Amino acid sequence: MNEEFLINFTPQETRVALMQQGAVQELHVERTGGRGIVGNIYLGRVVRVLPGMQSAFIEVGLERTAFLHVADIWGEKSADKANQRPIERLIIEGETLMVQALKDPIGTKGARLSTQISLAGRLLVYLPQERHIGISQKIDEAGRELMRERIQQLLPAEEANAGGGYIVRTMAEKASDAELCADIAYLRRLWQEIRHRAQNVSAPVQLHHDLTLAQRVLRDLAGPETDTIVLDSRENFQKLSAFANEFMPQLAPLLVHYTGERPLFDLYAVEDEIQKALARRVDLKSGGYLIFDQTEAMTTIDVNTGAFVGARNFDDTIFKTNLEAAQTIARQLRLRNLGGIIIVDFIDMESAEHQAAVLSELNKALVRDYTRISVNGFTQLGLIELTRKRTRESLAQILCEPCPTCGGRGVVKSAQTVAYEILRELLREARQFTAREMRVLAAPAVIDLFLDEESQAVAMLSEFVGRPISLQAEPSYTQEQYDIVLM
Repeated sequence: MNEEFLINFTPQETRVALMQQGAVQELHVERTGGRGIVGNIYLGRVVRVLPGMQSAFIEVGLERTAFLHVADIWGEKSADKANQRPIERLIIEGETLMVQALKDPIGTKGARLSTQISLAGRLLVYLPQERHIGISQKIDEAGRELMRERIQQLLPAEEANAGGGYIVRTMAEKASDAELCADIAYLRRLWQEIRHRAQNVSAPVQLHHDLTLAQRVLRDLAGPETDTIVLDSRENFQKLSAFANEFMPQLAPLLVHYTGERPLFDLYAVEDEIQKALARRVDLKSGGYLIFDQTEAMTTIDVNTGAFVGARNFDDTIFKTNLEAAQTIARQLRLRNLGGIIIVDFIDMESAEHQAAVLSELNKALVRDYTRISVNGFTQLGLIELTRKRTRESLAQILCEPCPTCGGRGVVKSAQTVAYEILRELLREARQFTAREMRVLAAPAVIDLFLDEESQAVAMLSEFVGRPISLQAEPSYTQEQYDIVLM
């Protein structure tokens, strides 16, 4: 299936939409202020060695010095702790080291570093200091041996003799020899660039930064089925073209600079899809709809017939709704980037044949997903359980935050519930404190309730506590917010 990538640039963020058959299938967002340093490579200078902590502080050009533990020094990570050499015998103050960031700075702590360098490609991870070839554990044993032989045969002769190891990623199992060779060539060229820069600069300096989202589109996402990669920024088009010509020349002709007046994402209705992907309800073309509820532990998806009425009978209506829902669910998982445990509650079907057809349709639609997915059949309760690997934050986690009014519950207390809470609080305050008057500040809906339906309750309470109770509406208050002022 042919695909097209749309890349929208602003100074604050980069957004990427993957289009297939005119519909948005995936959305990726990277914000400039949120980019970390994990994976960046620096030429650092040792400023202090701490034998008591078996660690050192390294100046790499960040706001705070970074942290290097002896276990993260290449050659010492796998050593027996009893025979591990102390850090003061491995590095000295003032020494220059090539290091890679393992963790971002957090709070007052600096970044954590390692001297073991790794460079991630699309199919492989290059380990320039190693000599072995590691295979993903998700590839079966027979497949691992086959992949190891393939990689060894594809390595250039000078690479095999000079060293340098690789970790084969899961998606490499289905890759062609040409794709593997392209990944090897890209990683070797990248490492040569880093080494060359390290020889011509002085520490502390950054030698390599992890790829931007636009560059990762070329490295990880674009493939044989990609028709075009459209960018709406001339500056970034030039930068990405230079990157493609240097490392992935086969993709350079696919880059297109969009110069139209209408915003790129508006032209392809991507903005509308983003709003739909953040909504709890997704409408189906037939009139049915899906309800998505995302929690910390899992996501549940409920399928409903809604206004859809089948042409023949109710069973046929249910079956057709479930078939359409299966296709939409597969697309929404990619679009929203939902991960972890996912429970789908299809409309109950009495026919085992219909259940098998819906499950088959779901599996067929999920094949397009690059992320690893495991699907179980229907449970005794008629639910489908599946797991999808978490590769990054979901779209809602990136673009949204918990509601300050409901605190993430998705509902707020009714005006009547809040009114009764206020009456109880007034009684509690009257017993603890003495005041000439008690004034209630609350949302207009709550005050209206006190003035109308609950006016008698307020009068009775005022008489019981022996003090006047005044009411004041505050339009800026949320429905659950209130204050009691003792006058």
